[in-house]
Amino acid sequence: MTTFERIKEISKSKGYSLTKLNDMAGLGTNSIYHWRNKTPSTDSLQKVADVLGVSVDYLLGNTDDMHANKSNEPMDLDKALSEEGMAMFDGQPLSNEYKQALLAMLNTMKGNGN
Repeated sequence: MTTFERIKEISKSKGYSLTKLNDMAGLGTNSIYHWRNKTPSTDSLQKVADVLGVSVDYLLGNTDDMHANKSNEPMDLDKALSEEGMAMFDGQPLSNEYKQALLAMLNTMKGNGN
């Protein structure tokens, strides 16, 4: 299976068209479709892997473990929700409004000793 075929399969399983995935990853028009005949850049491939929630190694077919090179390091939710970039829930990106609401809720809970 090629990288393009793997991306197409994962996208479909998550309910994304390749056009939507392309937009979510912030790539140029139809970039992913060009990968049928061209090797993607590492940066572009990482963006797609981040949106799909898998490792680059998985997309490249180097491993069957979707999260092979994902770190088990703790994530700072304050940082993840405060900074620009994509935060996702249930396979869908969170809007800035939702990220701000979650951050406000966490801060309120922290203030209540929870």
